[in-house]
Amino acid sequence: MNKSIFEKLIWSIALPGFGQYLNGKYFKGTVFLALEFLINIQSNFNQVILLSFHGEISDAINHAEYQWLMFYPCLYFFSMWDAVKDAGGGKDPFSFFPYVFTAFFVTVGVIFSTNLKLLGVLFGPVWLPILFVTPGVIIGNIIRKVINNIY
Repeated sequence: MNKSIFEKLIWSIALPGFGQYLNGKYFKGTVFLALEFLINIQSNFNQVILLSFHGEISDAINHAEYQWLMFYPCLYFFSMWDAVKDAGGGKDPFSFFPYVFTAFFVTVGVIFSTNLKLLGVLFGPVWLPILFVTPGVIIGNIIRKVINNIY
């Protein structure tokens, strides 16, 4: 991944829409940014993050609006993929798989964040989805490689 593509990926990680602005896709960037703010506010995500960082997982779970929060992973990872693709990356066949599978796994992490304990610890709606990023990236890359070897 070249420096320009990596920069746009990192800005998209910082805030959905920023990578699109750097790519000169202002309308699309504004749509992603507006959706990010809408979902963030409707899901109480900033309050949930704050409570999670303070270790108040039960309060974070109680403050989360899950019907909105479940939209966030797909928006977030699609925005990253779109910024990379528009910057000239993602030319390999099925290079979108890591993004898709990570969005799926993180969404599953959100769904089970109210009651799934790992090693006896309830991680909640911020930390459990973050833990699900790694298997999403790994499985997405494995499936991409397998499919590329078949075709």
